[in-house]
Amino acid sequence: MKVKSILLIGLGRFGRHVAMRLNEVGQEVMAVDHDEERVNKVLPIVTSALIGDSTDPDFLASLGIRNFDMCIVAIGDDFQASLETTDLLKELGAKHIISRACSDIQAKFLLRNGADSIAFPERQLAEWLAIRSSSDNIIDYFELDHEHAIYEISVPKSWAGQTVSDLDTRKKYGINILAVKRENRLDTSVTPKMILEEKDTILILGKRDEIQKIIDA
Repeated sequence: MKVKSILLIGLGRFGRHVAMRLNEVGQEVMAVDHDEERVNKVLPIVTSALIGDSTDPDFLASLGIRNFDMCIVAIGDDFQASLETTDLLKELGAKHIISRACSDIQAKFLLRNGADSIAFPERQLAEWLAIRSSSDNIIDYFELDHEHAIYEISVPKSWAGQTVSDLDTRKKYGINILAVKRENRLDTSVTPKMILEEKDTILILGKRDEIQKIIDA
């Protein structure tokens, strides 16, 4: 995995979780917030952290924005500050900006003012919870687009004891088995001869409606 240099602005609850995850995957993160307490909390898990006002052009310019591979604006409690920060980052030559939004209207303004893509943490969490709670067989879920997703599901009872080749899921259901999790170990080397066991969970990729048919069967 290529190590990227990332500027993370906004260290509220969402920003801290982003910082934690980026640290787990080994990325270099400079974290910024106007609140000293928030900055101190993330110091152990980021490369560096600064107290500062991201709506101050001089402060942002001092960070060397062009040197970062990505800038994440995770400000959630002050949309005006988020909008101004996004706009300034674009003016200063940011390579790629991801900005947090709480609504479609906010997203529209952020995209008009320099954001390259939008994160909807509340909406995405709601979607995940809705999908996850719709069936006891769904362990996890990741949306790729409006049609396709990756699901982690329990092996359907009718599939247990059969090989991947026998199931022929690509032809029958239009889905691909990406990995098998057995005794908390993830095996991505799925072969046609692999036999699925009832206690396994599987990661499958395909159209959401086709996967739903398997879950509901």
